[in-house]
Amino acid sequence: MSAELSLAPEILSSVERALAEDIGDGDVTTDGIVPAGASLNGKIIAKEDGVVAGLAVARAAFQMLEGNVEFVSRVADGEVVAPAQKLADVRGSARAILTAERTALNFLGRMSGIATRTRRFVDEIRGTTARILDTRKTAPNLRAADKLAVRLGGGENHRAGLYDMILIKDNHIDFAGSITEAVRRARASNSALTVEVEARNLEDVAEALDARVEWIMLDNMEVDDMRAAVALNAGRARLEASGNVSLANVRRIAETGVDYISVGALTHSVRALDVSLRIEKSGTG
Repeated sequence: MSAELSLAPEILSSVERALAEDIGDGDVTTDGIVPAGASLNGKIIAKEDGVVAGLAVARAAFQMLEGNVEFVSRVADGEVVAPAQKLADVRGSARAILTAERTALNFLGRMSGIATRTRRFVDEIRGTTARILDTRKTAPNLRAADKLAVRLGGGENHRAGLYDMILIKDNHIDFAGSITEAVRRARASNSALTVEVEARNLEDVAEALDARVEWIMLDNMEVDDMRAAVALNAGRARLEASGNVSLANVRRIAETGVDYISVGALTHSVRALDVSLRIEKSGTG
């Protein structure tokens, strides 16, 4: 199915596991009420303002149960939507649609919630050179979907996992004894990967620069210290502000001149966008 082929294997696997978790030995309610040959036409609507994300994932959930279910998007992922706006039409097997409904809406609602929150942060720093990043604070087994939602909201992805970038955090530094030693060990182990170091103060920033790291995370620093770090850095490394970032302070952080602002709240405590499936027509044909 083309809808599935457009999605990362990790996302399709998440959908498969979610369906298996929900259905178990069968949908006893739907199977008891709805005849095997019944069909229905339905629509998915938004019940509040937001940014839609995850339509292809919702489509995959329905079509994994019945490949002939027709799912027609009426808006594009990443588009701003309003209450009562139609997001998609769904037609086909009534059993498949009603059984997959909650899984499809769970993904669509969560991903749209992430995209909506991300867009708010992106809009708040518009006109600056900073960019909004996500973190690894994603729901277990939903990272690929969560990170796709961030991109659809206008943000950017940081690490996909522990394997694609070296990020030396405070506990690594404390274990090694210093930033310099931690960087030395990391590069000796895998010299091909980008190295990022978490800096807790300006002295850490200076030490990380002396170690010639490519990326420095300014962890929970005050805005004045971030501004000083930007001046000290003078463009040598990419600077990422992190910790206690909110819509109330993100603009001031962006105006310090940092390159990136990472926001764990994009994914770790997101509120799902309210979406719903409504039946328009049913039959036993």
